[in-house]
Parts: sequence; structure tokens; C-alpha cells
Amino acid sequence: MQCVTTPLREDAIWELSVMGPEFRLSDISIRHCLNCRDSAVGHERTIAISDLLENNTFAPVGHDHGPYRLNIQLEEGMLAMQITDDAGEHITMHHLSLSQFGRLLRDYTRVCESYFEAIRFPGLQHLEELDWGRRHIHNKASELLREHLSVAVRVDHDTARRLFTLIYSLLPRRTTHLFPAN
Repeated sequence: MQCVTTPLREDAIWELSVMGPEFRLSDISIRHCLNCRDSAVGHERTIAISDLLENNTFAPVGHDHGPYRLNIQLEEGMLAMQITDDAGEHITMHHLSLSQFGRLLRDYTRVCESYFEAIRFPGLQHLEELDWGRRHIHNKASELLREHLSVAVRVDHDTARRLFTLIYSLLPRRTTHLFPAN
């Protein structure tokens, strides 16, 4: 399945900014993850879910009333996102190929590993450079995610960032075998 990407129009961005509080996620569940036994990654995932639930804008295309529940599952290089309303009624199922995020996930993994390694040594400038690189890659991946989700669900920039963090926390840390370099 291929996802067609279309950039968000200015009016769609404005529309997201004026949506009411009902256009949000009220619950997120994970059906399967590749590294659930790693306690550090589990903590990262818990924080990502908490941050996402605390503040998000989430509006399935063609549906006018929330809040919504999101169930995420990884299936053969695809992210399956089942969206229901708060009562559990099915709204849509969206599959997103993670291969289009391969380079960004590899780069993000490398810079995060370098950042956590650099924390152990003095030198603020190197940490600032790594943090800038991490934020830059995170922003690019978030915009790509936002574009690819736009056929099924509209999210704002911050929600896309938090969703990318959650997706990243579901993948094994060594993503090079999932996303070979081109």
C-alpha cells in the first residue's frame, strides 16, 4: 500500500489551530512492539504517550467529533493505526509504510546515541550541536509524518513530533537492518 502525500494547505493549518478540544486523542494503546523488554525504551515510550495525551490535535478526515482512541501496531515494516471514537466505535484503519522514514530514523538513532554518549563527557558545545542536529532531524521526520498522515488524519506540528517520538520508541535501537542504506 502506498501513501500519497500532499502538503497541508494554509487553510488546513489554520483549521487545525481553531479546532476545539474534542479533536484530540484521549487514549493510546500499543498492540505490539519490537523492544518492549528494554526498561529504558519502555520509560521513553511511557513519556512519549504521556506527552502526547497531555497536548495534541488529532482529527480523522471526514469525522467531526472526538475525542479519539489510537491503537498502534507494527506489522512487517508498516505502522498500523486503528482509530476509534471514545466509545470504541471504529472510525478508520490507516497503514503507514516506515520505509519512507528509513534514512531519518537511521540518522535520528545515530544522533541520539551520540548525544547520550556525549553526556558522559564534559563539553557543552558538542552537546548543543548534537541537540540541534537531533531537533532538526526530528522536525523533518515530523513534517514527513504529518504529510503522510494527512490522507487519514490531520495533526498539528507538535502532535506530529510526539507521534514520531512514539514511533521511534517502538522500533529496535539498531534500525539499520530494517532500513538499509540506499
